[in-house]
Amino acid sequence: MRDSRATGSLTGAIELEPPQARIAPGNPKDQGLNVTTNATDIQEARMERDLDLETFSADSQQEQPATVAHALEKWNEPSVNINRLFATFWSFVIMGANDAAYGALIPYLETYYNLSYTIISLVFLSPVVGYAAAAILNNSIHMYLGQRGVAALSSSAHLLAYVVNSVHPPYPVLIVSFMFAGLGNGLADSAWNAWIANLGNANELLGLLHGFYGLGAVLSPLIATSLVTKAEWPWFTFYYLMIGGAAIELGLTLPAFWAADKHDFRKRTAHSNSSDQHQKESRLKQALFSKSAARVTWLCAAFLLGYVGTEVSLGGWVVTFMMRVRDGGAFASGMTATGFWIGITVGRVVLGFVTPRIGEKIAIIVYLVAAMAFELIFWLVPQFYVSAVAIAIEGFFLGPLFPAAVVAATKLLPKHLHVSSIGIAAALGGMGAAIFPFAVGAIAQLKGVQVLQPFALGLLIAVLGFWLLLPRMPKSRD
Repeated sequence: MRDSRATGSLTGAIELEPPQARIAPGNPKDQGLNVTTNATDIQEARMERDLDLETFSADSQQEQPATVAHALEKWNEPSVNINRLFATFWSFVIMGANDAAYGALIPYLETYYNLSYTIISLVFLSPVVGYAAAAILNNSIHMYLGQRGVAALSSSAHLLAYVVNSVHPPYPVLIVSFMFAGLGNGLADSAWNAWIANLGNANELLGLLHGFYGLGAVLSPLIATSLVTKAEWPWFTFYYLMIGGAAIELGLTLPAFWAADKHDFRKRTAHSNSSDQHQKESRLKQALFSKSAARVTWLCAAFLLGYVGTEVSLGGWVVTFMMRVRDGGAFASGMTATGFWIGITVGRVVLGFVTPRIGEKIAIIVYLVAAMAFELIFWLVPQFYVSAVAIAIEGFFLGPLFPAAVVAATKLLPKHLHVSSIGIAAALGGMGAAIFPFAVGAIAQLKGVQVLQPFALGLLIAVLGFWLLLPRMPKSRD
């Protein structure tokens, strides 16, 4: 009689008790035949067992990246993560200040350089070159320089851009300068998102991270508008402050991630490479074209393309809209941009704690529907103060969308693809921040800046569609 016993290990050996040779009395030849038959049965059983074990072991290894849980680091454990976390927070303050300054400064750039809507909108379009370069280079920088290299290059790119801007160069040079700002944002965006997404309590921490982005975006229009309208200083004096901020960024991120070199990065991501074939393939290629990963990568990228495009279009053109369409004063109109970014900041922090409790999938659907409702109010009620309140509340519900896309990518993809996939998604988000505000400016040149509202609503509908197409997400890894 055959029996099977599994060991405690998942792929452990399964022992089969061989059939007992029962030699019946009688003819010795018959007995020999019976023994031979039993020996054949034993050999067949062993072959069948080995084949089953080989198949079972291969299947287990193939599924390992998605199913095997690994202990997650915490924000304060090991202790070096505390310094790293606060360094990334400051980096996102600079990124937010960079992005939100465009909208506040556009009316003054338009006057200073005497340019049309379409040409002045190139300040939105030019950073896309930097974001695209970041998407291509991001994984290679991690593989050869580690997070240390990201800290050095992203901060230095910011510093270079702000030094050039501060000397108010000719407009074509200014456009090139913004490309370096886009490179700095693209590198830091993907690297720090991917790192924090792999810590415990990722939703909450990403909410805080992007809350600091929102903080920079709140302060930036407020400071820029005050310098120009109250102090009556020229627009480029704002970048004197940004030079100091980028220098602090370099001084914080580089020491914090100094030990995170290429060896550290390769060690941290090696465990999710489950086969030699995967190790040989480019991680970027896997993220873009591997059947299982490509769907998640491209949907998250499309989601961020539309979301960031909406966010920056609203934040970038709301000041001009409130001045030209709602007949607001310069300072009051500038404050509506501040209100929008305050809404985004508060939403990211507050809803970052709500989202994991009701699930990312449902939460983001609710947030998007609410954002669309307030976008309709902003569009259809022609009152300055109603518009100002509506855009702030819309920002509140838009706030948690970016962190949710990052969490979705980390839950649905193996760890060794996080940097590449999030880098691609962040780069597409950066392109959205460039292309769509530029498109608003180009259309506004022909139809007026009131095209902002239907444009933003259409993008939000598309974003909701991309989110609904994502696969079902597993429960929290924490």
